[in-house]
Amino acid sequence: MSIASDSEGRAKRRGEAELADRPQLSDDVARVVRRRIFHGTYPAGVYLRLDQLAADLGISVTPVREALLNLRAEGLLVQHPRRGFMVLEVTARDIADVANLQAYIGGELGARAAANITDEQLAELTAIQDALEKAYDHDDLDRTVRLNHEFHRLINVIADSPKLTQVMSVVTRYAPESVFPTLEGWPAQSIRDHRTVLDALQRRDGDMVRAAMAEHFTVGVRPMTEHLTERGVIRPG
Repeated sequence: MSIASDSEGRAKRRGEAELADRPQLSDDVARVVRRRIFHGTYPAGVYLRLDQLAADLGISVTPVREALLNLRAEGLLVQHPRRGFMVLEVTARDIADVANLQAYIGGELGARAAANITDEQLAELTAIQDALEKAYDHDDLDRTVRLNHEFHRLINVIADSPKLTQVMSVVTRYAPESVFPTLEGWPAQSIRDHRTVLDALQRRDGDMVRAAMAEHFTVGVRPMTEHLTERGVIRPG
């Protein structure tokens, strides 16, 4: 099975826009391909060929090869000789497993951040959240994804636990971050969750932050699974 030709033009235009800032980095290529997998553009069973994808994105083959090898290591692709990289099925268990790991690690990082956070850092975190809510209001998908990442990244930095933060960063690669803002009701849910985390951080209440962060990561499992099933990304059980 190969990528349908009628979708190549649209995918190429999206790819060029998505890679406009840093077109030669394999991480950017992986981000684009990962997003397309979770959005159903590349369904399970589709083969991604290096030369075809490089031409599609308007870049050289080298970063594409590195990106697809990284996605293979993440379990999203499998490599078949002479045929290319095939997209593997995403399962409901995958979504739940990633969320549960994020809940545990993110909760611990949040609790540690509560013990370290300064008033200046709290103000910076609040400013990021204010900007995120404005991005939700304007349906700016890319900006919401970036600001949400900045919100959580700053908490992890404040936690001052580099190894745990690194593990969290790896786990988060498996999460369909770009899909969440498109879920019905998710912007309002995310805002409530983030405001609860901010309140707990302001109180310097580590247990409250841990619980709020864990809830934030796990509450989206059901709607995400339903959404991906409707899009054909997850096969109905």
